Parts: sequence; structure tokens; C-alpha cells
Amino acid sequence: MMPDLDDYKWIVPDFIWELDEHIDFEKIIKALPDADDLAKLLPDFDKIGESFASLKGFFSPGYNLVSEVIGASDLLLLLGSPGETAFRATDQGYDNDKQYKKSLLGELILLQQQIQQHEEEARRAAGQYNTGSYQQKRKVSDKEKIDQLQEELLRTQLKYQRMLERLEKENKELRKLVLQRDDKGIHQRKLKKSLIDMYSEVLDILSDYDASYNTQDHLPRVVVVGDQSAGKTSVLEMIAQARIFPRGSGEMMTRSPVKVTLSEGPHHVALFKDSSREFDLTKEEDLAALRNEIEIRMRNSVKEGCTVSTETISLSVKGPGLQRMVLVDLPGVISTVTSGMAPDTKETIFSISKAYMQNPNAIILCIQDGSVDAERSIVTDLVSQMDPQGKRTIFVLTKVDLAEKNVASPSRIQQIIEGKLFPMKALGYFAVVTGKGNSSESIESIKEYEEEFFQNSKLLKTSMLKAHQVTTKNLSLAVSDCFWKMVRESVEQQADAFKATRFNLETEWKNNYPRLRELDRNELFEKAKNEILDEVISLTQVTPKHWEEILQKTLWERVSTHVIENIYLPAAQTMNSGTFNTTVDIKLKQWTDKQLPNKAVEVAWETLQEEFSRFMTEPKGKEHDDIFDKLKQAVKEESIKRHKWNERAEDSLRVIQHNALEDRSISDKQQWDAAIHFMEETLQSRLKDTESVIEDMVGPDWKKRWMYWIGRTKEQNIRNETKNELEKLIKCNEEHAAYLANDEVTTVRKNLEARGITVDPCLIKDTWHQIYRRYFLKTALNHCNLCRRGFYYYQRHFVDSELECNDIVLFWRIQRMLAITANTLRQQLTNTEVRRLEKNVKEVLEDFAEDSEKKVKLLTGKRVQLAEDLKKVREIQEKLEAFIEALHQEK
Repeated sequence: MMPDLDDYKWIVPDFIWELDEHIDFEKIIKALPDADDLAKLLPDFDKIGESFASLKGFFSPGYNLVSEVIGASDLLLLLGSPGETAFRATDQGYDNDKQYKKSLLGELILLQQQIQQHEEEARRAAGQYNTGSYQQKRKVSDKEKIDQLQEELLRTQLKYQRMLERLEKENKELRKLVLQRDDKGIHQRKLKKSLIDMYSEVLDILSDYDASYNTQDHLPRVVVVGDQSAGKTSVLEMIAQARIFPRGSGEMMTRSPVKVTLSEGPHHVALFKDSSREFDLTKEEDLAALRNEIEIRMRNSVKEGCTVSTETISLSVKGPGLQRMVLVDLPGVISTVTSGMAPDTKETIFSISKAYMQNPNAIILCIQDGSVDAERSIVTDLVSQMDPQGKRTIFVLTKVDLAEKNVASPSRIQQIIEGKLFPMKALGYFAVVTGKGNSSESIESIKEYEEEFFQNSKLLKTSMLKAHQVTTKNLSLAVSDCFWKMVRESVEQQADAFKATRFNLETEWKNNYPRLRELDRNELFEKAKNEILDEVISLTQVTPKHWEEILQKTLWERVSTHVIENIYLPAAQTMNSGTFNTTVDIKLKQWTDKQLPNKAVEVAWETLQEEFSRFMTEPKGKEHDDIFDKLKQAVKEESIKRHKWNERAEDSLRVIQHNALEDRSISDKQQWDAAIHFMEETLQSRLKDTESVIEDMVGPDWKKRWMYWIGRTKEQNIRNETKNELEKLIKCNEEHAAYLANDEVTTVRKNLEARGITVDPCLIKDTWHQIYRRYFLKTALNHCNLCRRGFYYYQRHFVDSELECNDIVLFWRIQRMLAITANTLRQQLTNTEVRRLEKNVKEVLEDFAEDSEKKVKLLTGKRVQLAEDLKKVREIQEKLEAFIEALHQEK
């Protein structure tokens, strides 16, 4: 049927047909390397595939960030459509929500585009490996590029993960608003929820509710208890029809209670109550991820030094054919605490089990291992104590296949199933097989094995067991029927109990806080957050003058001792002005290079902390609410802890201070007088301190001794006599050096010994230091008065003048450096550091907002707890009433 193509040869150029005549293709083929050699040059595509598979887990095409956070109805509303939109707002508030969501969508779309761009770059880089023409050097560089892309993608995922979680929470409320509006206005659109989901929500709220009201354990749930490794987790997996729990050989795997809500649905999926991720239970990789997540949550819930936890992990499982009920898997009861366990592990497991079983409406699913001797069971005694009449207990014998092989007398199994071997009583007795002990078995293979075993078992053939007492399918049907019967009998009674509790709480609030709104912990946190941010903004309102005055005063207090003791006093002991100036310049240079910038930054940072603390802690009059004090203190401390001053500030400050201290040119008389005033204040302050030290050394003078009737000690008398002798030395030589010569010490000691006073040379020198210091400071103050008229001589460089005022110039240089430093630090504060501190405060508040334990710790008191209880009781009551109404409709 094919046409003759010879007529169309003219379309192909002639040189194509003649190629084989000019080119020896066989020689070229022989010159090419073998396929094995080519394969060695190619990269390891299996490893590259694994790398990109892990990347795909983060950013697979099916995981669309926009669709994950914003539903289809939201996208229609945000993006618009040619025709009528499905939902339309009629009020201005809804328009604001719409604008907010548009910006939200814009951020998410931008994020999605960045991720797609990274994926495309990664695919292009990987595609280049398939060319086969790359040499080994090129291959290494491309691998490095892929590694860099992997790291960048991981960083991007971590960066936006917190943002996505926050947006998910916000979007839940926005989605509700969208669903509550139509073209005519606003009305409630009730979302259809299954009965079991509604009931599970009530239990989730109750799990966080205060146990002091003794109401949280009176709603039915199925409590699964058993000895360790008795197979209770396997029974639960058979009921859920998925291998969802972590497993181990003989070691404790269930470390905290796990609440599993089973409901019927088109897809077999599982999800946690605090997460939106769905695990597809038909895929082994999702099952492995779910088991790993449960194990991580269990380990995180266990406190340090403990083995088990009382914190409940809440999980929902939906799937076709599942019986609707709520089960709680508890840690297995143990008889002995082994190495590696906390000493109180056994008692803790007993207390957890009793706490769940003592609920009068709880159904106890007692699991007993059929492959071990019944006499070794611990859990049966515990169950018989909690439910002695067996009105709410269902007994399950596991591993019946092993029991049938190992037990010499099959009638013993019959005695167990009929409840004759144990003292405990039960509503029903069941026998199940949960596999051959292989953890890799699928649910389907276990079902087939179980059915095959019971079909061929002697227990059924000899009528020791009845057909309705075997298989996990019959067990799940029986448990579900019992569960719903208990729910119908008790739920209305519990709703009435919560009505009474709500009335009591509302009455208590009205009597104690009649003028306050009922704000729960989250609402109080938002109110406190706004107050704190307002107080931080107040920092920007501080005037530059106030900043500079505080900085200059504090900086001088911090460095004045160094200036007086290490710079001024040593330089003042020199004999002429040239030596004085040289000494001052050297010491100022050393001080500026090593200490001064660091001290200045420390002062600025402490000043910022003090001002921040002042705004945070100062009372606000009648509007002050002391319930926020602990939170504000914690925010302040954490923000200060996170704040780091700009590292480059010291370097720039060092140059500015060095230039300021090098300047000696006083331009006018006003600056000269200001420097004299500054020096006088400083010296008078030091003189006052020195006088106080001398008074402590020599004791009170005669006026104080007479007026206050106090005397001197023996040591003070010796000091006083020594002081008098030393003052004579100074009167004899007013230009005496700062240190005593040895012969002078000897002279003073002998003079005192002549009067019957024995003195140690160290005491003489110590007293001389203070006496000379007082004399020097008084002399320097007198010199200040003389230099008041010295500005004229200063302008002439003290030519033809006996007056020298180099110390005034020194203090002017110090004063000018302080002013310039304060101005520079103030600019850094107002332009940079205050804004960075504000950013830190916002980050701290965001972190605290996501930390429930932190909020509970920082927002405490009767008022907070009462508002929390009121909120939860109302929520529980509303959900219970909705559940009862739906229950009646279904009936």
C-alpha cells in the first residue's frame, strides 16, 4: 500500500546520496570508544535521581503552595471572573478582607514562581548530564551546582515554612468569611461535618480543659489497654485498616496516649488535628512518614527524665468501610522497670490507664496476649478494679494462632473466651489474629491470613468459638455499636452538665469583674502586643537633646575616674607645660585607641536599655493593667538579649573621638568659661569624696563628738595624729612632690614615737595619699579661679605671662569630646539602633504568639483562667448542642 518514492528523490540533494562514497563510516565507528567506556564517563544517574526525588518531596507539582493555603473559592474571589462571582461582599469590611487576601495571594504566587524557577534551573542542570559529551571536570562543576541548588531550595523552604503556617491559620478565618456571604448579603453556611468529626472536636477541646470541674472524662471513648507487646496497637491498626503506628521488637513504642478518630470517607487518609497535611494511607512512603511523625511527636511530648507522657496526640483516620468511633491507644502496662526507663514509669502508666478507665462512660477494650500464660496478665486485674461488673468492657484475645499451636489443651482458650478463666467480667469476648509477627505485612495479607486461619481452626469446627466472636471485622462492628449506644445514652446528660458549669462561670465573672470584657489568653496577648509596640514607638519620640544629655552625663560618670587618676593627676605632677601637654597627648591617644570607643558604645547600649525599660515599666495611671507586667518584662529581656550593637560603630567612633581630642583651639570666652566650670565641678566632686575618706580614716571632728556624743577608735586616733604630722610637711613645702621620700617617712614615724604613738610606714603612706590628694585638689580649684581671666593670655599662647592654664585646655578637650561622642551616639541610636530594637521586639512577640506554653506562663491569674474556662465551656456547649441536633436528625 506504500507509494513509490523513487519519483521524489529529486527533493533530496545529490551530495546526500554520495556521502557514503566520500566518508568511511565504518572507520569512524571503530574509532569511537566502547559503550562501557562511555558509561564510565557518565554521572551516577541513580544518585542524581535520589537527590531530585528528595527535592521533589518539598516542591512537587502536586504540592501547590497557593492552592494549599487558599481554596478554589478564594481564588475565584481574588482573581475575579468574567461572569458573576460566586461570592460577593456588600459591606466595606469585606472589601478590606478582599484587599488583604489579594496581597496575601500576591506573596504566595511570587513564592511559587521562585520555587518553580529553582526547579527549572535544577532540571536544566540535570539534563545536561544526558549529553554524554561532558568530560570529568565539567561533571564535577555541575554536581557542585546541583548541590548549591539543593541547599538554596532547602533554605527557601525553611524561610517560608513559618510564613505558610501563619498564613494557613489566617486563611481559615478568611475562608469562613467567604463561605458566609452570597449576592444578597451575609448568612451562615453550615459546613457538613460527619457526626464522629463533630464529636471528636468536642473531645479535643475537653482534653485541654481544666480537670478541676471533673467533666472532661464523662464523654464516651474507646480506651485500648493491655500488657506491653500484647498486640493492642496491631488490633487498632486492623480496625483502622492501615499500619499507622511505629513498631519495635519487644521495646516500648507507645509512649503517650494516641486518640484516633475513625470515620468513613472516599479516600483512605490520616491527618493530625493541628496540621493540614493529609497522609495517603494507600502509599507506603506516606505510611512511613506518618509513623515517623507519630514517633517524633511522642518523643517530643516526653519530658526530660521521664519515659512516658500524659499529653494526648490526636489523629483522624478516614477511609471506605471504617467504623465510626473514637479510640485512645494507651502505653502498655508493664510489670518491671527495665534499664533506660524512669523509676516511676510503671506507676505513671498505671495512673494514665486509671485516669482514662475511671470515666463511667468509657468503653474499655482489654487486650490479652493469647500466646502467653493467662496467669502472667497484669491488665486484667486493673480492668476488673475499674469495671468490676464488666458493663463497659470488651475482652480481646490476640495471637490465637500461636495459642492454638502452643496450648496443650484447646479448652483453655475456650475458658478464656467464655470469661471463666479470669475473675474479670465483660460485655463480650473476641478472638483475633493480627498477622504472623512480620512488621512488613500488609493489612490485606493479614486479613486473608486471619480468615484462612479461622476457617481451618479447630476452635470454630469444634464450636469452642462462635462465628461472631472471631476476626477484627466483627470486633470493630461490635465496638462501634457499643460506642454509639453509650454516646446516645450519655451525651445529653453531659450537655446539661456543661450548661450548669457555664452559668456558674458567668455568674462568677459578673461578680468579680463587672466592668471588664471577657478576654481570653490570646485576646489579652494581642492587647498587650499593641501596648508594647506603642511603647517601643515612644522611643522614637525622645528628643535629641534628652538623648545627648543622658549620654554625655553617663559617659562622663563612667570615664571620669580614668581621666582624673590616669591622665590629669600624673600630668599635673610634671614641672613645665611642655611636659604636661606631651604626657596628656600620649595618654589620651592610648586611651582612645584601647578603651574609650568601647566604653562609649557600652554607655549608649545601657542608655537605650534604660529608656526602653522606662517606657515599658512606667505606670499608665488608671489604664495600667498589671496582668501584662510579666509579659512585658519577658519581652523586654528577650529583646535586649537578641539585640547586638553594630560592630562597625566602634571603629567610626574611634576616629571621631581621636580628632576631637587633638583639637586644642578654644574659639571664644564662653567655651573657656564652660571648661572652667566643668573642671571646677569635677574637682569639687573629687574633693568631697576625698574629705569623706579622710573623715572615715581619722574619725569625727570635735563638733560631731560633742553634738552626737561619739568618739574615735584607737586606730582613728593614730590616723589623726599621723594626719597632723603630714600636714606640717605640706605647710613647710607647698611644692612637695606627690610621694613621700623614705627619710620623710622615717621622720614622721620618729616624731610620732616620741609622743608614744607607734605607726607602721604603710599607714603613713596611705594617709599621705589622701592628705596630699586633698591639698592638690584645693590647689587646682584655686588655680581655676586664677584662670578665669586667662583667656586673653591663652590667645597669646601665654607669652610674657606667668599664668599657665593647660589643665583648663585639657578639660575643654575632654568636654568637647564628650559632646561630640554623645551627638554621634545619639545619631546611631535614633537612625539605627532604635529601629533594630523595634524589629527585635516584633520578632519576639511573633515567637511568643506561636508558643502556647510561653503565653500560659506569662499571662496568669484568676481573671485569665476564668476567661479561658468560659471560652472553652461555651465552645464545648455549642459543639455538643450541634452534635446532639445532628444525632437526632440522623436517628
